Amino acid sequence: IPLFRSADAGFRTGARTLLKKMASNRFCPPTLLSFLLICVTLWSSGVSAKSAQRPNIVLILTDDLDIVIGGLSPLNKAKKLIGEEGISFTNAFVASPLCCPSRASILTGKYPHNHHVINNTLEGNCSSKAWQKSEEANAFPALLRAHAGYQTFFAGKYLNQEKNSKYYNYTLSVNGKAQKHGADYSKDYLTDVLANMSLDFLQYKSSFQPFFMMVSTPAPHSPWTAAPQYQNSFNATKAPRDPNFNVHGKDKHWLIRQAKTPMSNSSVQFLDDAFRKRWRTLLSVDDLVEKIVKTLEVRGELDNTYIFFTSDNGYHTGQFSLPMDKRQLYEFDIRVPLMVRGPNIKPNQTSQMLVANVDLGPTILDIAGYNVNKTQMDGTSFLPEGKMNSSSWRTDILVEYEGEGNNVSDPACPLLGPGVSECFPDCVCEDSYNNTYACVRTVAASANLQYCEFDDNQVFVEVYNMTADPYQLTNIADSIGQDFLEKMNHRLMMLQSCSGQSCRTPGVYDPRYKFDPRQMFTGRSWRFNRLRQTMK
Repeated sequence: IPLFRSADAGFRTGARTLLKKMASNRFCPPTLLSFLLICVTLWSSGVSAKSAQRPNIVLILTDDLDIVIGGLSPLNKAKKLIGEEGISFTNAFVASPLCCPSRASILTGKYPHNHHVINNTLEGNCSSKAWQKSEEANAFPALLRAHAGYQTFFAGKYLNQEKNSKYYNYTLSVNGKAQKHGADYSKDYLTDVLANMSLDFLQYKSSFQPFFMMVSTPAPHSPWTAAPQYQNSFNATKAPRDPNFNVHGKDKHWLIRQAKTPMSNSSVQFLDDAFRKRWRTLLSVDDLVEKIVKTLEVRGELDNTYIFFTSDNGYHTGQFSLPMDKRQLYEFDIRVPLMVRGPNIKPNQTSQMLVANVDLGPTILDIAGYNVNKTQMDGTSFLPEGKMNSSSWRTDILVEYEGEGNNVSDPACPLLGPGVSECFPDCVCEDSYNNTYACVRTVAASANLQYCEFDDNQVFVEVYNMTADPYQLTNIADSIGQDFLEKMNHRLMMLQSCSGQSCRTPGVYDPRYKFDPRQMFTGRSWRFNRLRQTMK
């Protein structure tokens, strides 16, 4: 798979395919090779007229872009050029709210328990040798290139390793060759570098084959370095004071309860400043979107191109007095923007159908004419439009996360002892070993619910009625009926054990659902028994 990543972060290229000779026997100009974070495969084989008419596909993936706390607000161009020209999905979720597991789910179409990436480290299987051998060759871009006759292009952050989200002073990789960038805005600002490289690809690619282009921006990930022209934007903007901002999560998992409420004035000021900086970085993403769309339009290719715009996870800034991060089970971290435009998609549409990032790969393969049933993907295609109103569409998805902690006490929080991580100076920690959970997120005609279990000594449970309580202020696990808990516990175990087609079986609120307690998995019956004991 022709992918590349930051050399200083240990990024690797997949099967390192350098630029190949184009169909016209003309090589791409050397300037294309001189840029970083780009990997291209241009085929020289003959292509039939039929394949040449197949649609092109562009996937723009942002980093830590929320939708719940206003992440799309600065992106006026993207909303106009993609959202208003196509469809916006209001119930789009990630399989795990962390960079590498989520990106692995996008590429493979699998839930984390099937692609086995659990965090952002090599030890957590993030782009490990084992992952490269077992999963990467079957990632959807590789299938597009190997079996669907697509030219492929990737630019930006691939999976993740520590400290690889930078805007200046980075070392990157062009098809495996390291290249350093400095701090000159005109030639080094990463979001603009990615935009320019994308335009070069569009200019020099073959016109006789369809293409897939994936552009993965650093924004709005920290360190939130804005382009010079945008450094004074949004000076009056503050992090939104939603009902769950700066309040104590009194009925939630212990990690949420340990947050200090109310936050200090200095902490709130820090959040507001970070929020503004995040928005400023997005203005360059907005420019990138405009450049790509306008170039496709000038080249006469826009009408035959699908464009997807989404994020790898959400984000929070002060919700439940947590400073800032992702990793939590709540809507602000697991819900993401998803806008799609393309052939036969009518403009100005909004869909409430439940989609997950495991569906992106199957959908893109479906668009390309590749039989998704040949894969082992857990997700399913949500295009063409006819599926959007189908009564057979899923009613739930799985969200799973494996917490991380340090073996020694964090110097910022010695009283909490070992096992925590991502701690702030005021001793509020964003993660821990037992911040390990799995959730069933349900969106059905009769229910909008979230059911979650933690893998800890309590088997702590959180349940939210998203219709009555959209800000997840009240955990109703203690007041809900035993019958509901048993069904949801059973459904959660089914999803955590699923693979491929079994991940798409009817959920609890699907009319086709059948509950049989005897089907409880014996290997995990301890969990159900402990859950029953805690609810008595």
